Amino acid sequence: MLYIKNATIITPDEQLENASLSAQAEWITSVDTGKNDSSPATATVIDARGMYLVPGFIDLQCNGAFGRDFTADPGSIWPVAARLPRFGVTSFLPTIITSPQDTISRAQSVLSAGKPPTHVGAWPIGLHLEGPFLNPHKRGAHERKYLRLPTMEAIENWRPAQGVRMVTMAPELPGAPAVVEQLARRGVVVSAGHSNADFTTAKAGFAAGITYGTHLFNAMPPLGQREPGLCGALMDSDQIVVGLIADGIHVHPAMIRLTWRSKAGAGMTLVSDAMAGLGMTPGRYLLNESEVFVGDACARLADGTLAGSITPLDSALRNLVEYAQCTLEQALPAVTSTPARVLGLSSQLGRIAEGHIADLVLLNAQLQVMMTITAGEITYTRESDE
Repeated sequence: MLYIKNATIITPDEQLENASLSAQAEWITSVDTGKNDSSPATATVIDARGMYLVPGFIDLQCNGAFGRDFTADPGSIWPVAARLPRFGVTSFLPTIITSPQDTISRAQSVLSAGKPPTHVGAWPIGLHLEGPFLNPHKRGAHERKYLRLPTMEAIENWRPAQGVRMVTMAPELPGAPAVVEQLARRGVVVSAGHSNADFTTAKAGFAAGITYGTHLFNAMPPLGQREPGLCGALMDSDQIVVGLIADGIHVHPAMIRLTWRSKAGAGMTLVSDAMAGLGMTPGRYLLNESEVFVGDACARLADGTLAGSITPLDSALRNLVEYAQCTLEQALPAVTSTPARVLGLSSQLGRIAEGHIADLVLLNAQLQVMMTITAGEITYTRESDE
């Protein structure tokens, strides 16, 4: 049993001062306000005085980290998952970028085999397939040779029960509307991205079942006053949630601020879009088959194209608070309750409430991760990382 006391709990629907929380096994069993030092005798007690207790972070787009790339080696999903709690991440979508069908199948097999017996860390809750149904003109760091048009045959075994939670695709491609509709019917989240879609085509894709937008502003035409394009369609819709890479490089701080004003609350999620260079020193790393040059702040191909990010989700959260000039309570849904809702998992993830999974993060006053708890188990402490 776990007992956390003297915390400022952000649920994130409300802020509870001087509160306590109990968890039994992987579930939150109680959340209490008011001073209470009477902890159960058998509990592991954590004094959170002066800290925020928030839900565990959910990353909807993570390509790899710590020198490992999920597309190049799907078997690296679990080793990377073991180290993600240092960034407050308790669950995530391992992202497989444009690649042969065999790579996707291998990634599905890794998840279907279940966690290794000794695994302690974040939980991969399904794959995000970013491609291969992308517009070649907006492919970014994706390999052109693996791009293809969407077909029913290609998605035959793409469903949550077989490990596929999200698919990014370009809605303007021939055959896309029918594939979008079929995936959405199966419960797969379909996201618009790496696309040249105009405003009208994007809206038609939304009507077919697209409910999310992959890394807003990146790999799509710029927002225009006469042709708003995909950017404008995503920002214009109250029903569509957008993912945002808040590293200040993929998206300028001013545009992050504008997006916040348009989509604040339940309309946006922060994603790391992390690649193998996350958590590593500058050098050369892989993104699928491409060599990526990682510096102190960003990752690029040899031609200068951005190739994923090296900004972790906790840093992105701090950036959002700074750039949007908002509070932690206002920003927190972007990494907790909103991604949980996007995935249809709000009854279990993204909140601090009785009956929810005990995925929790302790933040200090500077919003740095001090401790991460995954399914009731301590998976990271800052002291052990120093």
